[in-house]
Amino acid sequence: MRKWIFVIMTILLAILSVFVGVENVPLSDALHLTKEQVDILMISRFPRTVSIIIAGAGMSICGLIMQQLTRNRFVSPTTAGTLDAARLGVLVAIMVFPHATTITKMLIAFVFSVAGTFIFIQLLNRIKFKDTIFIPLVGLMFGSIISSITTFFAYKNNLVQNINAWLQGDFSAVLRGRYEMLYITIPLFLIAYIYANRFTVVGMGESFAVNLGLNYKVIVAIGLTLVALMTSSVILTVGTIPFLGLIVPNIISIYVGDNLRQTLPLTALFGASFVLACDILGRLIIFPYEISISLMVGVLGSGIFIILLLRREKYAA
Repeated sequence: MRKWIFVIMTILLAILSVFVGVENVPLSDALHLTKEQVDILMISRFPRTVSIIIAGAGMSICGLIMQQLTRNRFVSPTTAGTLDAARLGVLVAIMVFPHATTITKMLIAFVFSVAGTFIFIQLLNRIKFKDTIFIPLVGLMFGSIISSITTFFAYKNNLVQNINAWLQGDFSAVLRGRYEMLYITIPLFLIAYIYANRFTVVGMGESFAVNLGLNYKVIVAIGLTLVALMTSSVILTVGTIPFLGLIVPNIISIYVGDNLRQTLPLTALFGASFVLACDILGRLIIFPYEISISLMVGVLGSGIFIILLLRREKYAA
């Protein structure tokens, strides 16, 4: 029942997203559109809506997988250095391979994402004081160090404006021919669903997983690879969307539980709906201008994050 509610909510928000914009394309005229209106829908509105759905679902699933693998509710690509490592990879691609294709940049960003996430996991294994709040703080500090390195080399090579484009998540520039890379994440959704039960077992601890016959390190490697690929494709297409992979899985787990096979589709749908709603609000608040999706999700997400922290402290007390 919950799944169908999320499906209907996502469809309704997607329809609204297609018909909201500076250029007036009334929903009431959907059956009698002019050629110009059809071009607007096919070149801009449909690609934008599809990219929002895929990016929202992808980053939410990334957070869900990372939280399961690290056994920490406040770990996500934002709080584990994954996004920052991917941006450093993009900078390296621009510096070393200035004429590289988008796929090449994605592969380099993927390598850096995997490396950054792996380093964070190693730091996590070495920390004895594994408090729920302390771990993401370490991840934020680790990400800040990587971000500082990125900024330093961007200034040195006069690439600040180039790298800032990857820092600011924005769907306004998404057009036909510039978002198709996100389709890479669709088969990754299927792989994540296939391995959902294994991720659930791995989240119970290494010794428990090994006793059940799972290769713990291989499953963790598969999970981190999925996260790195999804993160890289989203960053290269629309930029950074903060807090999404942190708050969406937590909200779903509060009401549904921790079984990944059940929560993964709901997390994807709710993540897509949340980003759709934020994007629509960003287009309407200061119409005809737009507020970037990174700002909208950042403001709303940080508020929800604080509520989740207070809720945890309340139940801990």
